[in-house]
Amino acid sequence: MRKILIPILFCAVSIYAQQLDSLNATLAVDTVPATEVETDSLLIAAASLDSLVVDTLTFDNTIATLDTLSCNRDTVLEELPDSVYKERLQALPFIVEMPYNSVVRAFILRYVKRNPKQLARLQCKASYYFPLFYDALGRHDLPYELCYLPVIESALNPQAHSHAGAAGLWQFMPSTGRLYGLEVNSLVDERMDPIRSTEAACVFLKSLYNMFGDWNLAIAAYNCGPGNVNKAIHRADGKRDFWSIYPYLPRETRGYLPIFIAAAYAINYADLHGICPEAIEMTMETDTIQTCDRLHLLQVSEILGIDLDELRRLNPQYAKDIIPGGKTYSLCLPADRVTDFIDQQKIILAYRADELVNNRRAEIELLQQTNLNGGYSVNGVTYYKIKNGDTLGGIAQKFHCTVKQIKAWNGLKSDNIRAGSTLKIAK
Repeated sequence: MRKILIPILFCAVSIYAQQLDSLNATLAVDTVPATEVETDSLLIAAASLDSLVVDTLTFDNTIATLDTLSCNRDTVLEELPDSVYKERLQALPFIVEMPYNSVVRAFILRYVKRNPKQLARLQCKASYYFPLFYDALGRHDLPYELCYLPVIESALNPQAHSHAGAAGLWQFMPSTGRLYGLEVNSLVDERMDPIRSTEAACVFLKSLYNMFGDWNLAIAAYNCGPGNVNKAIHRADGKRDFWSIYPYLPRETRGYLPIFIAAAYAINYADLHGICPEAIEMTMETDTIQTCDRLHLLQVSEILGIDLDELRRLNPQYAKDIIPGGKTYSLCLPADRVTDFIDQQKIILAYRADELVNNRRAEIELLQQTNLNGGYSVNGVTYYKIKNGDTLGGIAQKFHCTVKQIKAWNGLKSDNIRAGSTLKIAK
């Protein structure tokens, strides 16, 4: 077994963005007045924007409002001169160049001035996911500051999906994920496995740096592909720095490096802007079990008494709750339940095996039921995962029951529901 520490932490974040049509590549970097930049005219890579928007649908209920950290939330700072932002960026112990200009400034202000609550949530997630990133980046001899890429790619949400088809912390497309060793099929999507996807991202980033010899260009290529960066270099008469090729990059890529720099600044200097990390309601020490057996998460949930949603958050790579077996797969469990799994493994594997994993026809029917109205049925009980915009009345209509029944089945005292939670529909 391999012991790791992984957080059970998903919180909503949204970053507003619009496209910036053009920018002179020779922007002044020392004293650019804020008024010269329309802070509403922000640009972010298309896949990143999609994933950040999708992130608002997930698990905000795992964040508590209690602040247990030493931080002065009452600090109110006036807008700072450009020299301060530039000096702070230069003080960061980074290998990747962090230039400062009016576009970077606009993104910094978006984080620290207009979205402090979202930044507070990002801070708390970073405190958990960054150690995992540091471990992988260190082993691959890569700059640690690359940990800010999944901040702008997925808002540190392992289950983020973009409308373009990218998924996971690092927002791999299916073809790119497979190219770098991630299994992507109907049952398994390792793009959403924090450990496996981070390993793949390190290999990918190293190949991009070897190609361009410049981290800013490698970061741009991570967003738009090396072919588009090479075309931009050619159109810029062979110049090989980001700001020289800026006008020739795809529109959605022009803001990618600036928001990367802004994210690095914001997370490192949030406290100087009076922004404190939100305390976490729950953290978990987890352990991984290696198994070659075909297994349904529901078998583990019902025998060990672990909430099914919790197992899904720990194992987001299993799209249909099924570990296929036939080769070694990882099952992530709360650390204090690993010995229970080992002791009861035979019981777990046998529990409802014909219904859940052995009978292929029954399994297919179960998967079909899973997609019915967005829920799944087991032994006459339907479970439904709440989506953004759902109301109890709408869910009751969908499943031909009453609001009163849903509240009784789930012990609800009010009509308030939260996206990401699961309701039991006992019919």
